[in-house]
Amino acid sequence: MSQLKKLLGVVWLLLGPAVIYFLLQGAITHIDPAGKKDINNPVIWVIIITIFTPIAIGLMIFGYYALKGEYGHLPENSEEV
Repeated sequence: MSQLKKLLGVVWLLLGPAVIYFLLQGAITHIDPAGKKDINNPVIWVIIITIFTPIAIGLMIFGYYALKGEYGHLPENSEEV
């Protein structure tokens, strides 16, 4: 189980930057001042990127701690916390 947690830690570490990259790529691709749809509006993309970037950073932090083995022993009662 510990190896699975470490493997998933690597997945989370790689997934965070990938999410940010695809968000920025989608924004660059879809922002068009002449466009009539909501997806062409840069304000929508700024809001989306602002919300999901901290989530992706948190995902990378979670992956880092999983890779370090911080989740190897979880507390079983409140006295261990």
